[in-house]
Amino acid sequence: MSKRIELFDTTLRDGTQGEGINFSLEEKIQIAKRLDAFGITYIEGGWPGSNPKDIGFFERARDVQFKNAKIAAFGSTRHAKNAPEDDPNLQELIKSGAPVATIFGKSWTLHVKNALRVELPVNLEMIKSSVEFLKSNGLMVIYDAEHFFDGYKSDSGYAVETLLAAQEGGAERLVFCDTNGGSLPHEIEAIVEKIKSHLKVPMGIHTHNDGGLAAANALAAVRGGVTHVQGTINGIGERCGNVDLTTVIPNLQVKMGFEVVSDEQLATLFELAEYVAEIGHYDRPTNQPFVGNSAFAHKGGIHVSAVQRDSSTYEHISPELVGNRQRVLISELSGRSNIMDFLAGMDLDIDNATPVGQAVLQQVKERENEGYLYETAGASMELLIKRELGLHKKFFEPISYRVLVDQTPAGHLWSEATVRLKVGGSEHYEAADGDGPVNALDRALRKSLEPYYPCLGNVELIDFKVRIIDSQLGTGAKTRVLISTTDGERTWTTTGVSFNLIEASWEALLDSVDYKLLLAEEVPVKAKAAS
Repeated sequence: MSKRIELFDTTLRDGTQGEGINFSLEEKIQIAKRLDAFGITYIEGGWPGSNPKDIGFFERARDVQFKNAKIAAFGSTRHAKNAPEDDPNLQELIKSGAPVATIFGKSWTLHVKNALRVELPVNLEMIKSSVEFLKSNGLMVIYDAEHFFDGYKSDSGYAVETLLAAQEGGAERLVFCDTNGGSLPHEIEAIVEKIKSHLKVPMGIHTHNDGGLAAANALAAVRGGVTHVQGTINGIGERCGNVDLTTVIPNLQVKMGFEVVSDEQLATLFELAEYVAEIGHYDRPTNQPFVGNSAFAHKGGIHVSAVQRDSSTYEHISPELVGNRQRVLISELSGRSNIMDFLAGMDLDIDNATPVGQAVLQQVKERENEGYLYETAGASMELLIKRELGLHKKFFEPISYRVLVDQTPAGHLWSEATVRLKVGGSEHYEAADGDGPVNALDRALRKSLEPYYPCLGNVELIDFKVRIIDSQLGTGAKTRVLISTTDGERTWTTTGVSFNLIEASWEALLDSVDYKLLLAEEVPVKAKAAS
């Protein structure tokens, strides 16, 4: 039987120390529920003595029925001048109502002498008595040995003594923290192996990513004998972040054979990573291992051809194991295999031997040489292919447009756009104002078309990105625009390129509307009435 690894998630505490990360009380509760459903063993909700939000979290958490997880409250060992029963920090841990208390103490003589400014034996007594007090009040205690590896390298004997003090006090888990994140995997594994004979309770690991080795260090600690792993979803946390559990979990379970979560829960890992990032209002790296959007994306034509025959040629695991998917990107690096894969996704059954794939590929290469980017603008890519194949339906015909930007006497900028186009057999002219020139163009375009195509009424532009191509040319450089649009059910991205920002935006807007009409396959309303 495979060995079980406990997961301790500190997204809601250590993760919130990351720059730009902030969860509301309700968001923390929702994330905790999602972590519980995923199969996390312990969820650290916060430091109840530090702020009202964390106090509120533990109050709310008491009314939630968690199926898999135990809620942990975080704090420190007692102050040197306080008896345990008089220490406000320890009292807050008890008042939180959490069944688990995670407290940290000093392992490094440097910190004991310079930060706590107490004698070394006093620190040992602070650790032991704090754990004893929490245990006597019915809490499970997880002891986090702060700066343990730095402390061990400085004075191994004393660092081990701090662990023994926590163990004597009744701690049920002893966690070795690489708080500064500067240790190396071989150091971690060797130290864990040396000290495990001194300990009688399960060992844990808590690593930070300052050296880019947090995941490797956590896995090395497991090799050394730890069975309890602490980290955060997506690796958020102060400085360079905590170890990313979305990287550690599949490595432990798929690669190393440990029992961590069920296969069904593992298959929701991508969704969990996306959920936490969405609630936290931050973007995940596209190249994030296992759960990144690019983790199983293939761009080079030779690679695509190979994975279509056997995915293991360029994929170290099946993406479905972690809820991800294989993606084939279209770019100037593409081969015919990329195009054929994209055509298959469009339900177009075209034989690989026909010249169609090569013709489309040539179009893509020529246009990407001009600055277009199709690997992230799938809607524009689909429109390009259908036009090339003669399958594109002309829903309207743009004739001209004009944009005005003016400054009012009060200093406010004002934008107006006029659009002339042909639809339903007749020519139309509409004007609209907006918050900026692109917004005004978007409104004027849809104002012209909505009477004919009511489905455009729920279409909304949700993202607008501008990239300067060949920036060394300054104001004469080409501009690439990416526009993301939604109708409430689907989201699509289109692109435009020009030396003129407005023209590039106009091209992307036209594709955006065109793609929605392609999805809806509507016949103009007035045209129906006239027929």
